[in-house]
Amino acid sequence: MDLYQRFQAVRAATTELIEPLSPEDCALQSMADASPAKWHLAHTTWFFETLVLEPGLPGYKPFDPSYRVLFNSYYNSIGEQYPRLQRGLLSRPGLEEVLAYRRRVDGDLLALLEERSGDSNAGASSSRDSTGIADTIELGINHEQQHQELILTDLKHALSANPTNPVYRSLAPAPAAAAPPLRWLGREGGLHEIGHDGDGFAFDNESPRHRVFLEDFEIASRPATNAEFMEFVTDDGYRRPELWLSDGWARAQASGWGTPLYWRQQDDPRNGNGSWAQQTLSGLRPLVLEEPVCHLSHYEADAYARWAGARLPTEAEWELAAGSPLDGNFVESGLLHPRVSPATSAGPAACYGDVWEWTSSPYVPYPGFRPLRGSLAEYNGKFMSNQLVLRGGSCATPSSHIRRSYRNFFYPDARWQFSGLRLARDAA
Repeated sequence: MDLYQRFQAVRAATTELIEPLSPEDCALQSMADASPAKWHLAHTTWFFETLVLEPGLPGYKPFDPSYRVLFNSYYNSIGEQYPRLQRGLLSRPGLEEVLAYRRRVDGDLLALLEERSGDSNAGASSSRDSTGIADTIELGINHEQQHQELILTDLKHALSANPTNPVYRSLAPAPAAAAPPLRWLGREGGLHEIGHDGDGFAFDNESPRHRVFLEDFEIASRPATNAEFMEFVTDDGYRRPELWLSDGWARAQASGWGTPLYWRQQDDPRNGNGSWAQQTLSGLRPLVLEEPVCHLSHYEADAYARWAGARLPTEAEWELAAGSPLDGNFVESGLLHPRVSPATSAGPAACYGDVWEWTSSPYVPYPGFRPLRGSLAEYNGKFMSNQLVLRGGSCATPSSHIRRSYRNFFYPDARWQFSGLRLARDAA
């Protein structure tokens, strides 16, 4: 699939995600970390208009000059941004106007691609940055896929606040299969290479490929499940400070954490005891114990690992294990190739491995890291402080967007993403 086709396919997939939603749904902002679906639709369009069309088409007239501020996320080199905390206050432009904005920019960009299809200068540098037009479009396509995932995670958080348990998209739950027994997979330490190998697209934070030294270690053959995490809950794991990092304990106490984010305990009239349910994008459903535990903060994942007598892997350990031909569980579980479409995901995937997996590694630059130039230098590098790396992809991640070297990153208290864990431990 060429650049022209990929652009069309990804843009259409984003629009498909909002088809079940009302304009009111698309305007919801439930917390500071989340954004309305309408804002995601406009911001990804802003990216192409501002970073591709403006530098690529001399004299280009933007759809609406006010959008330059309203839908600028964090690009200080481009200009002012509307406050992130207040994106839910943007009742105007309305959803239909935002969709018209998308259609206009799509048409202009496709015309630009057609014009340059036979032009040897299609990848030439622009005045805004030294990344070629084609490379910037490729980055924009992958940027849009990130926002497809964010549309689902942010929407799930917003709908979960509604006591009527609204349904985003109704799906029949897949039959639960027993989780395979957890096995410990030994990996030999020494010098190894991690990072993007140069084949296909990667974000700048995945490079350069470099050497790391590892001690021998073992890693779990699959992510931890709801059943296993339930044991932690019932063993008072949330009330035992010796299991928690200091900041995590303080956050858990201040926020009243006692279970993963979307677990709900309900009265069960059949036996008089509480039964567990989970909020999903298909509404409230019984908790499936065989599924990977999901919507954990790093603090919860770390506390569980301590309780289990293990630890979280480093991102280098994770990447080495994911790339090893010695065991196929990472691929078979769907870790690298999720079997749940992002357009229809209703929660944690039935196939094991479809959660982002917390590592113990801080999100810092690789040795020799060089950000993109110009405004695009702000894409990743300036966030390399106080966040932690997650690996693997989730049921909400487009399958073509997942690769072994992908570095996702969030603050350690983040819970609204499809985030879980895989245990690791030092070799015996």
